[in-house]
Amino acid sequence: MEGSLGGGRFSLSEAPWAPSEIKPAMEELQKRVKETLDVLSPLELRNFRDLLKKVDEEPRVTQVQLELEGGNTLKLAQLLSKHYYASVPRVLTKVLQQLPRADLVQCWQENPTVNGLVNLRKRRRSNPDCVDGDLDRYDLSGSRKAFLMCVKKGRPGADQDIKLMKQWLVQCQFEYTLCFDPGKKELIDTLTSFRDELNKMKDEISCCLVTLMSHGEKGFIKIENDDKVSLEFIFDMFNNKNCPALHEKPKIFIIQACRGERRDSGVETDDEPMDLDDISEKRRLPTFSDYFIIYPTQPDYVALRHCRTGSVMIQAMAEVFQEHGNRWHIADFFTKVNNKVVHTDFHLQEGPVKVSLVMESTLTRSVYF
Repeated sequence: MEGSLGGGRFSLSEAPWAPSEIKPAMEELQKRVKETLDVLSPLELRNFRDLLKKVDEEPRVTQVQLELEGGNTLKLAQLLSKHYYASVPRVLTKVLQQLPRADLVQCWQENPTVNGLVNLRKRRRSNPDCVDGDLDRYDLSGSRKAFLMCVKKGRPGADQDIKLMKQWLVQCQFEYTLCFDPGKKELIDTLTSFRDELNKMKDEISCCLVTLMSHGEKGFIKIENDDKVSLEFIFDMFNNKNCPALHEKPKIFIIQACRGERRDSGVETDDEPMDLDDISEKRRLPTFSDYFIIYPTQPDYVALRHCRTGSVMIQAMAEVFQEHGNRWHIADFFTKVNNKVVHTDFHLQEGPVKVSLVMESTLTRSVYF
């Protein structure tokens, strides 16, 4: 029916009821829409506006309106609420599915009405598939810097690892520094320079990611001439004391190296399936916070790398990202990766070997790339 809330080119300005009757619902709708838009990255927000132009055969928001009035999440939420109103859930669902941000779609699938809007904050607490709000999410709108070190000598398949990691870093919008087959001094000097550049940056940095791919043993990576570098030493370089630029910013370490010589042949199984009061102006942080470290295997055990396809973990990362993109929080992403790794068949000297990834975290918010 012409003029109904669910269809046709109905504008809120044409509503037959008094503005005072719809103002509370309108404000609530705008608030919910803005909460959803706020969790999108700048790139996703641009893509959202582009997709919105094509969401219907005759979109209710024109390209000119988007350019003039949709420059930020508040104005875009106002446009959507005004021109789509009760159709907002349908429109958001359609655009977010194409984005793709299926994690956000579930928050609108119940098709909330004007008088019974879904409270996204409550849904986020109860539904793990909904992404967290701004207060629970790191702001990654600034620069993202990565350091990628790989020992290629004596590690067949390393070139494939480098290729896949480079692709993953680009897809996650990281600028990266490369370091191949370094000696101990070269590695430490290059890492120190990388860290010092972060501290000198004038532009805001939002995230740091360090990937180390080499031989290793428990607590160490091995590089040229079997020289060893302590992982704790490297982690210390980026702590809150030594790298103030990364205060309350995520520091992610991906370690692709053995942690010992033990091998797990696996077992045969059946096929069954805090509030803070009186915060002073100068706050203190623990020396180590906002870290996320991923290891390719348990302590004392070997890591797995194929001479042609590369490391099992790196390959699984590429496959999971290709399937799911950046819709997962980093812990959920690596849980998916671990699922793939755990169910990967691998043999060393004709014997089966199984591994499971290990995650260590002191993150205080969610990380979405």
